[in-house]
Amino acid sequence: MIQQAGPDRREEFEEQALVHIDLLYNCAVQMTRNAADAEDLVQETYVKAFRFFDSFAQGTNCKAWLFRIMKNNFINAFRKRSKEPPRVDFNDVEPLLRAEVASAVPAGGANGDGRAYDDLVEDDIKEALDQLPFEFRMVTVLSDIQGLSYQEIAQVMDCPLGTVRSRLFRARKFLQKKLHNFARQRGIIREAVG
Repeated sequence: MIQQAGPDRREEFEEQALVHIDLLYNCAVQMTRNAADAEDLVQETYVKAFRFFDSFAQGTNCKAWLFRIMKNNFINAFRKRSKEPPRVDFNDVEPLLRAEVASAVPAGGANGDGRAYDDLVEDDIKEALDQLPFEFRMVTVLSDIQGLSYQEIAQVMDCPLGTVRSRLFRARKFLQKKLHNFARQRGIIREAVG
C-alpha cells in the first residue's frame, strides 16, 4: 500500500519536485490554452505527486515523472469532459442567435415588391419565439436556424431524441398558428379563393 510522503520525504519532495513548477506551468498553459486551467492542472499534478512520492524511484528523472503525471491528469480530464454533453445557457447565446436570424432572412419580400423582412424578423417572429418556453425555443433555434440534426440537438439539450422531435413539432405548430395572420397580412401567403 502506498502512503503519503512522510515528514522526512517532504523536504526531499520540495528539493526535487518543486524546482520544476515553472516548467510544468508553461507546458500546462500550452496544453490547456487557459491560465486558470493550467494552474489547476499543475496543482492537481503536485498534489498527486506528493501523495505518491514514496513510489517515486530515487535516482530517476523527477521532471519526467511529474510531466507523466500531468499528462495523465490532462488526458483524464479531457476524457471526462468529452463524455459530458455540452451545456448552453440560452441567455448567453440569445443575442447571437437573434443576429443570426436577422442576417439569414433575405432583404426582398416574398412577392418581389422589395419590402424588407427585417421588420418581420425583428418584431413578430422574435415576439413569437420569445413566447415559446425555453426548451421549445431552443430546439427551434438549433434546428431551424442553426441547422443542427436531431441527434446533435439531443446532445446539446441533454434529452432523448424523441423529446427533441416532440418539442420541435409542438414549437412549429405554435409558431405556425401565431404567425399565420401576420404572413397573410404581409402577402407572404394567400388565402385560397373559392
